[in-house]
Amino acid sequence: MSRSPAVDVQTFINEHPFSPFQWLIFLMCFAIVLLDGFDTAAIGFIAPSLLGEWGLTKPALAPVLSAALFGLACGALVSGPLSDRLGRRTMLLGAVLVFGAACLASAFASSIEHLTWLRFVTGVGLGAAMPNAVTMMGEYCPDARRATIINLMFCGFPLGAALGGFLAAWMIPHLGWRSVLLLGGLTPLVLAVPLVLRLPESVRYMVANQRPAERIRVALARISADAHSAHSFTMTENAPHTDGKGLGVVLSPRYAIGSVMLWIAYFMGLVIFYASINWMPLLLKDAGLPPARATLISALFPLGGIGAVLCGVLMDRFNANRIIAVCYALTALSVWLIGQAVGNVGALVLAVFAAGVLMNTAQSSMPALAAAFYPTQGRGTGVAWMLGIGRFGGIAGSFLVAELTRRHFSFAAIFATIAVAGLVACVALLLKQAARPHVMQAVTGAEKESFGH
Repeated sequence: MSRSPAVDVQTFINEHPFSPFQWLIFLMCFAIVLLDGFDTAAIGFIAPSLLGEWGLTKPALAPVLSAALFGLACGALVSGPLSDRLGRRTMLLGAVLVFGAACLASAFASSIEHLTWLRFVTGVGLGAAMPNAVTMMGEYCPDARRATIINLMFCGFPLGAALGGFLAAWMIPHLGWRSVLLLGGLTPLVLAVPLVLRLPESVRYMVANQRPAERIRVALARISADAHSAHSFTMTENAPHTDGKGLGVVLSPRYAIGSVMLWIAYFMGLVIFYASINWMPLLLKDAGLPPARATLISALFPLGGIGAVLCGVLMDRFNANRIIAVCYALTALSVWLIGQAVGNVGALVLAVFAAGVLMNTAQSSMPALAAAFYPTQGRGTGVAWMLGIGRFGGIAGSFLVAELTRRHFSFAAIFATIAVAGLVACVALLLKQAARPHVMQAVTGAEKESFGH
């Protein structure tokens, strides 16, 4: 029997139009990220109701507010290596079921301690879902559009958080705070049905792990019928090959410096994000603004995710490390300007919005950068560990501002200190580029793995 030449799965994806099947994968991953945003933000919307119903003081809310952040870090760190061993599909399905079930159970919590533990478990599921959605989508994208598509998918997170705010504003007065958690729990469980029925395994993962050629053929045929004639499959790796899987790849000599620089950049980005989100309303109020105006101006910061898609287009065309490094440097400048503009409301609004756009653009672009940096056998771990370690930056950002206010730093000095984190992130990405200035090449000089039946 004659055999056709081995088909390179990435070349196949690159050479065919983005199919309805790939858009379906995008929509399913977008829905997961949107629900991730909704469930992550949900606790903030119901917090005032908890104070009233359970007679709590504000400090008593600290454990329940931070429990999900610790869960997010744990979920990301554990799920990455498991994703590279068990597959992207298995981990995504498991993560959606965990955070859906835990959020649903949270609606029936009878005490703050009970709710804290359930928020931690919810966080574990959310932390596992995000990196695996990025990895799955990245491995079904053409090289020339990967950063654009992943950044577009990432827009689901702030959209989910904003949607949660609008829904909670109506639901809590009419249906009570538990209704927000019921919605946040039931929706992922409903989404799990089409995920089970339609979500495929990553073709790159299947080739790398020598799954049967028939399974690979079936998945590629949903992109184009041209795959039916293929009898064997190979895989081009843009990233340099190294032995091992998971953490063995991420911490190998080829990738260790780049990995640490990605961790530092993402960590510092979340220092800025959470320091600003959690403290800006209070700091602006203390600086003399009326509470309503302080809240309104602060709300401009998380709205600033609109630049992520444009940044993805630039990343696909130019050096991605340098593009994001510039975004972090400009973030540092705009955060510093917030501290200088407190006496001028117009300048303050402009500085907060600019900082939000630049900060969210840089941070939303980091998963696409990590997905492109690692080879298939370490991609799941690489993306997940960057997101997981970065979560501790969120915790650090909140404590940083608390310490600065305790030491009586001025408004300008606090924001000048926060701005330093943007400069550190910028330098980290430039060092990553200097350490491994590798040029992405589709085939020439690339490593290949092959599998046929």
